[in-house]
Amino acid sequence: MASNPQSPPAGMPGAGRAEFGQATASTMSMKWSALLDAGDLVCALAGIAPEARKAEVRNFPAIMKDTGGWRCQLAQNGVDDLAAIMEPGLSALLAVRARGANTGPAALALWHEFHAARAALLALVPPLGIKRRA
Repeated sequence: MASNPQSPPAGMPGAGRAEFGQATASTMSMKWSALLDAGDLVCALAGIAPEARKAEVRNFPAIMKDTGGWRCQLAQNGVDDLAAIMEPGLSALLAVRARGANTGPAALALWHEFHAARAALLALVPPLGIKRRA
């Protein structure tokens, strides 16, 4: 008797397709925290003081998880996109600094890109009165 590879094996309750909702939210939270730390480092390389982290910035991944739907999906994609920008940018800045060159102008340009992308992501937070997913 052949078994269907799509169906869970007999006697294994809950087997089958995995649910990754919680893991995805946790991954976004870790990436977001790393991005905020990277932003602080870029500020230091640009010679400017890092911004104080407001609660809505720190809690962005949790707010998006609670919101769910298309906003959460856009937030996850946006965080991944921002990480794809910051990783090589920060690596390049650190390489330049290791050679003793001035990182100020390039770091300031990366900071402006980071700041604009972060602001666009924060705009996904639903306005007051929009119900979040239960």
